[in-house]
Amino acid sequence: MNAVVIAVCLMLGLSLARVNVVIALTISALVAGLVGGMGLQQTVDAFNTGLGGGAQIALSYALLGAFAVALSHSGLTTLISRKMIGALGKEQSSQNIKKVRWALLLAILTMAISSQNILPIHIAFIPILIPPLLHLMSKLSLDRRLVACVLTFGLVTTYMILPVGFGGIFLNDILLANLNNNGLEAVRSQIPQAMLLPALGMITGLLIAVFITYRKPREYEEQLILTAEPEEGVNKRNIAIAMIAIIATLVTQLYTGSMIFGALIGFIIFSFSGALKHVADQDVFNQGVRMMANIGFIMISAAGFAAVVKETGDVSTLVASLSDIIGDNKALAAFLMLLVGLLITMGIGSSFSTIPIIATIYVPLALTFGFSVAATIALVGTAAALGDAGSPASDSTLGPTAGLNADGQHDHIRDSVIPTFIHYNIPLLVFGWIAAMVL
Repeated sequence: MNAVVIAVCLMLGLSLARVNVVIALTISALVAGLVGGMGLQQTVDAFNTGLGGGAQIALSYALLGAFAVALSHSGLTTLISRKMIGALGKEQSSQNIKKVRWALLLAILTMAISSQNILPIHIAFIPILIPPLLHLMSKLSLDRRLVACVLTFGLVTTYMILPVGFGGIFLNDILLANLNNNGLEAVRSQIPQAMLLPALGMITGLLIAVFITYRKPREYEEQLILTAEPEEGVNKRNIAIAMIAIIATLVTQLYTGSMIFGALIGFIIFSFSGALKHVADQDVFNQGVRMMANIGFIMISAAGFAAVVKETGDVSTLVASLSDIIGDNKALAAFLMLLVGLLITMGIGSSFSTIPIIATIYVPLALTFGFSVAATIALVGTAAALGDAGSPASDSTLGPTAGLNADGQHDHIRDSVIPTFIHYNIPLLVFGWIAAMVL
């Protein structure tokens, strides 16, 4: 009757039953508090306190949505689509379609990887880059579930193995620091090496998605795409303004570290330049906020859910209870530690927030069972990364949905959460267990 297990399973069950994720998170948070013995008022107070933690990302999403819609009215997105569709050729032969399809997937993967390390803007690029490409994806009959898998792979795998940008924060500032603080004598160079084998699980999942699961064409309604992303006329002045707005947004975000002010500067440039004079600024802003509102509310409610789960204290209880179940079975110990990590991260929605919670008990437990330093690194790192892909409340799934569902034809649970859960969590669980046993 652990509150964490019950709450996470209830949240996932309600989401799969097509209950809105915001409602599923709120109900599950209430159940978690009551099962954890907190009482109704204490649960509500903890939930309300946690809501503020999601406000920043929600506002970021709203302003990015407004900026993305403004960008679509500049004509730049139409130009991009025309250029790439032109690469298909007039005959649109199967050979050209395959060539453009691979080029598009590679470009999206490269941008997702770059957003974590080279240009650390995280998911900010998705609602700006992806909606304009929906026209092209439709021409290619490209399954958006595959695009979701490609995006999530770039967002998650990169910080698992590359100690730069967000990877530096995850591997060095959080993982290494918490391992050392809890008695493991690990050095910086060991961290990426120990995470390479678990990362092979992510690569395996991506290859399965690309070459097996989603290789067949999937059709989408072109009219819905045109309604959401209208093809504007191409005006050289507006294109120049759009490029200036993009650069200003990027520079502002990198300088301030805030997606909010980056998107705000971009939208202001559009508003005062006259690039949106053929549409009302207010309409553009409202349309963008409306497009991203659901994602923002999910992030806010997820923060409240995480606060309640932590307040129950049942996370530590769940991890500590492992020792009673495991006995002296090392292989079972590794598997259950990873499985519990999956549950915790899926509930909290952030692998970065999971490590401080589990490291305090996982490190002594791993040392007791005789796991090596490298194996312990792989166990804790993989246990935290598990669930980042496949969680309804993770920005690794919410980000792709924000871009791919611009026209309402990409369901968050069935087209982002379930595909990424199957293709990444299962291989990551297997490869993480192998790493713990052989390192």
